[in-house]
Amino acid sequence: MNIKLSVVDQTPVHGSHSKKAAPQLTVELAKLCDELNYHRFWVAEHHDSVHFANPCPEILMAHLASITQRIKIGSGGVMLSHYSPLKVAECFAMMASLFPDRIDLGVGRAPGGTGLTSAALAFPNAPSNGQFYAEQAKLLENFIHGSFEKDHPFSAIHVMPDMSNTPELWMLGSSGGSAKLAGQLGYHLALARFIAPESCHPIIFEEHKKAWQQADHERELQQILAIACICAETEEEAKLRAGTAVYRKFATQIGKNEDFLTPEQVRDRYKTLPISQQSMYDHIEASYTIGTPEQCWAEMESFADDFKTNEISLITVTHSQEDRLESYRLLAEKL
Repeated sequence: MNIKLSVVDQTPVHGSHSKKAAPQLTVELAKLCDELNYHRFWVAEHHDSVHFANPCPEILMAHLASITQRIKIGSGGVMLSHYSPLKVAECFAMMASLFPDRIDLGVGRAPGGTGLTSAALAFPNAPSNGQFYAEQAKLLENFIHGSFEKDHPFSAIHVMPDMSNTPELWMLGSSGGSAKLAGQLGYHLALARFIAPESCHPIIFEEHKKAWQQADHERELQQILAIACICAETEEEAKLRAGTAVYRKFATQIGKNEDFLTPEQVRDRYKTLPISQQSMYDHIEASYTIGTPEQCWAEMESFADDFKTNEISLITVTHSQEDRLESYRLLAEKL
């Protein structure tokens, strides 16, 4: 199978640089991935985070599209529950007009932050907490494709004077809850194994495909599997570098929230953990794709076969920006 490699970038606050440099480091990575023939470059949305520095993917996307040449630029994703579907449609229709055939609009149900940030984003209204997500996703699709029923009051709204260039619609999911909805509404599906590997099964793509076919969409269905991946010249070095991301996820699960640790700090802390917590850490590490280029590609090819997809998207978080760049360089050598 000829696998396309893509990127989901969370704009991590690398310990190797100042915190204010994080968005510019994403710009550096996007330029590199454009040169290395990665297929897509998506940016995530997080609010009030010490680890990730992008609360507004549409702004960063517009800049990335302007400084790259061919790679598709997208959101992975816009946390739709916070926003007006019309405003999201307007922002992305404008980008699609400026950068034809290069803009992906990925949306997700998760808040991308705390309950407090959800309340602040919704003020003076109450946060929706996702209960209107299906309706919002339908409205967004209607606005993008002009597919409202004639008697719908919003059918008279023109998102742009010319909608001949539109973004590609994607829905993000991690456990299958959105698969049927995405298929019904005509959203392609990106499955986030890096968030919930235990809940991420091939049947989710099958359910999405079945709903897509039943809805009889004219567009060709696309599906992406997104994985956490750290690659280095040796397996030992890759495991050491992966410690930063693995420990962050582990620390979140036990209620800790601190800046990224260096790989060496993680190694030292691991030694002091009780056996039960070492087991938790090991379980998280086992869900990552970690190793040499050959090891990582072997695992990605296995995922592609299992999930019957030809596109794998990589999430690579390291303490050092250079380690992150090297991981993507090494994996691109087989493209």
